[in-house]
Amino acid sequence: MTALDLPPVPPDVLADLGRASTATLATQLYRRGIRQPFLVGLSPVGTHFDGFVGQARTMRFVPAREDVDPMDDPYRTGNVLQWEAVERLGSGDVLVVDSRGDVTAASAGDMLVTRAMKRGAAAFVTDGAFRDGAALAELGFPTYSRAITATTRPASFHVADLDVPIGCAGVAVYPGDILVGDRDGVIVVPRALAAEIAGPAAEQERLESYLHDRVKAGEALWGIYPPSEETIASYQARRGSTNPVDGTPGALRSSAAATGAEAVR
Repeated sequence: MTALDLPPVPPDVLADLGRASTATLATQLYRRGIRQPFLVGLSPVGTHFDGFVGQARTMRFVPAREDVDPMDDPYRTGNVLQWEAVERLGSGDVLVVDSRGDVTAASAGDMLVTRAMKRGAAAFVTDGAFRDGAALAELGFPTYSRAITATTRPASFHVADLDVPIGCAGVAVYPGDILVGDRDGVIVVPRALAAEIAGPAAEQERLESYLHDRVKAGEALWGIYPPSEETIASYQARRGSTNPVDGTPGALRSSAAATGAEAVR
């Protein structure tokens, strides 16, 4: 199996999501009732990538137990679901690991992560730890974790399930959800909301870039963030249209005001 049995997300939706910051996406999701979709505590490993966008494939760990996970030859006998998870990955997939926030052993190391990259995966994310941090940092492949450790996975973990709903860093992740990463971290976009927020997120990025330029130039926040009608008119004049999202200036006013009220950067 190389893909989930789900209708594909349109490429333009993925492109718009990938152009948005996790902060922007958090604001758009908050406006739709999703309070906390960000994987708090996870950081990018290395600096040779900017981010990613892709669909979730999941792996769930439970604690290892001696009668189930014997010490002899732990990598090749018994529990091999970790390898199966990697070999299931297809283009644009993100392997998301529920390590229960436990960093006492690794969720994976450079061999499995490299294989995921070669399978065409978009990223590898865990709320636990990775091994081989220095190697991963040089790989240039999006990897996010809570920590780096040298301890091997079987010392602490047993792979219990693949492609089931999991919790990662306290956030529910369902197979097929869209994950977006940037230099700040990773956010979970429910698949059903991906198309709905993609356009508004892209427009919010354009608007806030304009507002940031004005603040950076020395202007006070009043009337700029959140923007007044005069500021919005100035932005629209620069853009050359009323509102690229839905064509109505009123909708842009509402969106801009909500952006300023809900997500001050």
